[in-house]
Amino acid sequence: MHLQNIDPVFMLQPAVVIVACTLLLVYWHRRRGFDLVVLAYSFVAYAVAIGLKYAVQLPTIDAVTNYFGQRSAGLGIYYGAQTVFFEVGMAYLVASYAVRKGKLGVKDAEGYGAGLAFWENAVLLGALPLVNYLAYYAILSTDTSFAQTVYNLLSQNSPGLFDPMSQALPSVALGTLERISSMLLHFAWGYLCMMAAVYSRRRLFVIALPMGFVDFLVPFASTIGVVVFEGIVFTIGVVAVFVAWQAVKDVRSDAERSSLHSG
Repeated sequence: MHLQNIDPVFMLQPAVVIVACTLLLVYWHRRRGFDLVVLAYSFVAYAVAIGLKYAVQLPTIDAVTNYFGQRSAGLGIYYGAQTVFFEVGMAYLVASYAVRKGKLGVKDAEGYGAGLAFWENAVLLGALPLVNYLAYYAILSTDTSFAQTVYNLLSQNSPGLFDPMSQALPSVALGTLERISSMLLHFAWGYLCMMAAVYSRRRLFVIALPMGFVDFLVPFASTIGVVVFEGIVFTIGVVAVFVAWQAVKDVRSDAERSSLHSG
């Protein structure tokens, strides 16, 4: 018996995101010539932050959800605070260490932000899901008992993967928009954290911190509707990049004026 396969259109989302994240890195590497070691530092910052998130959430998420509820401000604060302290905080700590040791400098700021966006969206939420989709597709294309087992598991846990293209495309489009929003936010706070370290201006780090609180909205996605939710998060991402750019521009101007006066 031939099993229904997953819709290949679902592979489009991670593929597009991987390409977008890679192009962002290539663009800033060509424009700013950042050292490739910046990818290692951004990986450390991201990996440690995610590790800390898992260390906190695994033993506490059930208790928090039971106490506050699935759609509550308490759960939103729980998610948002972790991103603020772990992801943005670790981005600043690693950037400060790298700058202090003379490993990274002003030319690496955009690459650092793009690196954070890459590890989150191109690797963790891009390459890994893409490999899974390819594996599912390959397995379900065979006529084996293992294929039947995989089909049964997916039908029970991820039935949306078998949606027709007319239903799958909107889901893929919204999922891609969510990853683009994440790229913008990671780039913004990574850029700010590196520039805060380079210029020794902690106010840039203070500006970056609230950007991580975007995860406060996660519990309310189904309440306000996925389309509205993704639109709000994307808008926040665009504003975050603009604010980061303007804040750094002001700090650079202040630094140039100070150097002229001291000279």
